[in-house]
Amino acid sequence: MTNARRIALNLATLVPGVASIPPVRAYLAKRRTGTRGTDSARYCYTVWMRHLVMASRSGLLTTPRIIAELGPGDSLGTGIAGLLCGASRYYAFDVVEHASTQRNVAILRALVPLFRDRAAIPDAAEFPNVHPRLEDYSFPRGVLPDERLTAALEPARLEHIEASLAGNAGADSLVQYRAPWYGESTIETGTVDVIFSQAVLEHVDDLAGTYHAMARWLKPGGLLSHEIDFKSHGFAREWNGHWAYSDLMWKLIRGQDSWLINREPRSTHLRLLESEGFRVVCDVPVKSPSTYRPQDLATRFRGMTDDDLTTSSLFVQAVKTGA
Repeated sequence: MTNARRIALNLATLVPGVASIPPVRAYLAKRRTGTRGTDSARYCYTVWMRHLVMASRSGLLTTPRIIAELGPGDSLGTGIAGLLCGASRYYAFDVVEHASTQRNVAILRALVPLFRDRAAIPDAAEFPNVHPRLEDYSFPRGVLPDERLTAALEPARLEHIEASLAGNAGADSLVQYRAPWYGESTIETGTVDVIFSQAVLEHVDDLAGTYHAMARWLKPGGLLSHEIDFKSHGFAREWNGHWAYSDLMWKLIRGQDSWLINREPRSTHLRLLESEGFRVVCDVPVKSPSTYRPQDLATRFRGMTDDDLTTSSLFVQAVKTGA
């Protein structure tokens, strides 16, 4: 779909009744859930392993029992990879239910041999747009020793994971898929070891509420691990051209697409982490040149620092402090 058509569709949704027309409704649903790769086992493998390796390099938790993902999208594959590394429960939260049992089981069956073979982590040649980049893409045997993987990949456990994905495991399910999710009560307070996402937090309108909820869900010492994409997602000619749109123009472009980017820069996320008592332990921005100066931006963004203006993505890991 061309950018012009996509913008025109979003504009059209402002007309009463248009959002309920089947093709437009289907378009909005796809915009809210399409994730450009989570139906690929190798994509899910590389994303999970990158979060895991980066945590290891910072001396952080690499044996989480309870994991949660925001915005899994087309499949639950990244969280399934976490289960195959030994996690005992996976919470998946999305805005619209999109992942299917058939797809998830297929991803599971394709992931298992990658772990059994100790496959190298797919690198930038295969997934050039996936961050963070690693210095070494070989299988991290120090993080995932044979004893741990052998136990995680036992046939009975794989059957349990597959039954959980199919909804046949009852109260013993290893997978909790909730869509839509809203509010702090989605998970019991202080029970989660790791919360992660991949190119999702730029789509969340209520960032303050989301960071507050994550702070409540995590155990003390628990880990947040997020890759955040600050680019315009095709709604401007320049990668950071969305910051040049006025609020009114952005409202018109957005239409009723509630899952469009929030336009918040790096500094907003770091400020919210600090306000919730997190300690940032890994902060890896990707820098991109800007043809804009702060004075070229819309009024609300003219105070943006050069650092924000040239940060096109951010990989951040933070630890929950306190008792």
